[in-house]
Amino acid sequence: MSFTLATWNINSVRLREPLVLKLLREEAPDILCLQECKSPAEKIPVDGFAALGYRHMLANGQKGYNGVAILSRLPIVEVARHDFVALGHARHIAGRLDNGVTIHNFYVPAGGDVPNRDVNEKFGQKLDYLTEMQDYFRGAPPERSILVGDLNIAPRPDDVWSHKSLLKVVSHTPVEVEHLEATREAGNWVDVTRADIPDGPLYTWWSYRARDWSAADKGRRLDHVWATDDIAGAAHSSRVHRVARGWEKPSDHAPLFATFDL
Repeated sequence: MSFTLATWNINSVRLREPLVLKLLREEAPDILCLQECKSPAEKIPVDGFAALGYRHMLANGQKGYNGVAILSRLPIVEVARHDFVALGHARHIAGRLDNGVTIHNFYVPAGGDVPNRDVNEKFGQKLDYLTEMQDYFRGAPPERSILVGDLNIAPRPDDVWSHKSLLKVVSHTPVEVEHLEATREAGNWVDVTRADIPDGPLYTWWSYRARDWSAADKGRRLDHVWATDDIAGAAHSSRVHRVARGWEKPSDHAPLFATFDL
């Protein structure tokens, strides 16, 4: 069984429903994982997705912010949704395909603007969220699993436009990178994207603040596809669909793809 999966922080699924439909029509991933849906689950516009063959949806939503969803052409059943750090945020959902593969969709907190938990509560929540993810995976070691989502950390020097300039900027600070690496190790996860594209700059997010985001190209790789080591070798064809960042009224993230032969 071969399937293609995409992950995309959509920054409001109702506002950007036309962009989701465009991606589904033009790229046709078997599974699309969305983050920052900003919608209660019952108000996600499912009819258009279903008309394109995406008749299965798992969603953990809330009004106005956060929210994750999995749209699938393949049958999928919910197996988990966890409120890490008891924030009351809709940031995780997991589903299992008929072939036994579990897909975790995460939206890790951004962490605010100041990388100091003593003066910025949101930064502390981000680090604690990652710590609880580590405990979660150590407590129940994942097998035949894929983890995707906006993890809000760009771990490698070539995952940001300037390693030196961003060392003290939230999303690329050493303490965040250490927490993300510990989370990856806790579940024996493999960074599929970088296994597939090992060298060179690679970004999935560009700020709205840039007048010409593409020319400036001051990006960061905040979105990730991981797989447990028992299936990571089946992954290939990783790519960032950069063109979507330039669509009309876009998300500031671009979709990230990977294909699995399982």
